[in-house]
Amino acid sequence: MSQDIDKKRSKPLYSASERQRRDQTAWTLVQGVLAPLQFIVFGISLVLVIRFLLTKQGFELATASIVVKTGLLYLIMITGAIWEKVVFGKYLFAEPFFWEDVFSMLVIALHSAYLFALLSQSVGAETQMHIALAAYGAYLINAAQFLRKFRMARRNDGSDSSLHSGALEAV
Repeated sequence: MSQDIDKKRSKPLYSASERQRRDQTAWTLVQGVLAPLQFIVFGISLVLVIRFLLTKQGFELATASIVVKTGLLYLIMITGAIWEKVVFGKYLFAEPFFWEDVFSMLVIALHSAYLFALLSQSVGAETQMHIALAAYGAYLINAAQFLRKFRMARRNDGSDSSLHSGALEAV
């Protein structure tokens, strides 16, 4: 039994053909650019949301930042699904990224719930910001999942290139 666990742990993230497809597709670079961009927007937005919750000022700016962050999330999820299809032959839930993709669905659901709350005006401004914070908490967990896979890929590849893995997909 423990040999099965060890075998599963030592299995490389990518087969040789998957690694070749990963390295040759432009979608890897797209993910490598979008992931840090989304994280920067997230950081700015988080500050604006917390500022609003503490001071009750800057609702419009905080709202705009959440909408931009959500748009980037949708973009990175769509392009990430394309990347996953090119590399693994499936748009989502390929074995190496199954649990990251599952958790990504929660992240998308929470960001979408925020947009629904904003557009429907079904809840007040503070509740909207709390929904955004829940979405951001889930995003941070998901980003950590993908960063872990990114590090695994670099270790398995023996590569120094920071753009060699699409594992940044939801970061």
